[in-house]
Amino acid sequence: MFSLKNKVAVITGGGSGIGKAISLLFAKQGAEVHIIELNGDAAQHVIEEIKTAGGKGFVHTASVSDQRAVVDVFNGIGKVDILVNNAGIAHVGNLEHTQEADLDRIYEVNVKGAYNCLFAAIPLMKVNGKGAILNMASIASHVGITDRFAYSMSKGAIFAMSLSVARDYIKDNIRCNSISPARVHTPFVDGFIAKNYPGNESAQFERLSKSQPIGRMAQPEEIASLALYLCSDEAGFITGCDYPIDGGFIKLNN
Repeated sequence: MFSLKNKVAVITGGGSGIGKAISLLFAKQGAEVHIIELNGDAAQHVIEEIKTAGGKGFVHTASVSDQRAVVDVFNGIGKVDILVNNAGIAHVGNLEHTQEADLDRIYEVNVKGAYNCLFAAIPLMKVNGKGAILNMASIASHVGITDRFAYSMSKGAIFAMSLSVARDYIKDNIRCNSISPARVHTPFVDGFIAKNYPGNESAQFERLSKSQPIGRMAQPEEIASLALYLCSDEAGFITGCDYPIDGGFIKLNN
């Protein structure tokens, strides 16, 4: 089950964290993995790990916010069976602490970046006669998150875009879903804690972990497992859905 043999998967932001876990798992399941990543060195390390394990993968160093570059990458790949829009950046601040430049920066990567990849991938999937798209949303798509105004805006857009694409391209045999994680233990989280809570890292990590009712953060590999299912043929009857993977945050955190 969940074989991706003979499938070509494009994963944005695949050089670290959730994207890395998805890239490694998809390659393990037989996919030819193409990572679009601004940090080419990080992505290359992932590809080398994939190749060492006997898989096949390629790095495309580009910013998802650059439509011309993104279209060129996809056209160069040619056949695309799976797209995982994972690349994203964060911002901390409420409305009053979000400057216009902050909002533009978040939009460029999180919203426009996903749009650019959808814009490039869907014509190729239509030619191929099918496709599976997975967009990385967030619990911020569903509930209010303190001091995350711009980030929440962007993930709400991802949620809505996923529904729109699912409806518009269902007749083309293209499925589109999204995942809404709560906190995931990635290098970004460790860096954020180290930067903002020097000398108090352990306590802050514990506090953030306990904000999930399940009592811990998710591991990237747990997110990757859900991504694998939704992009596999076994999920062929699923489209237009969002899947919270949140340790009970949305429903139980009252």
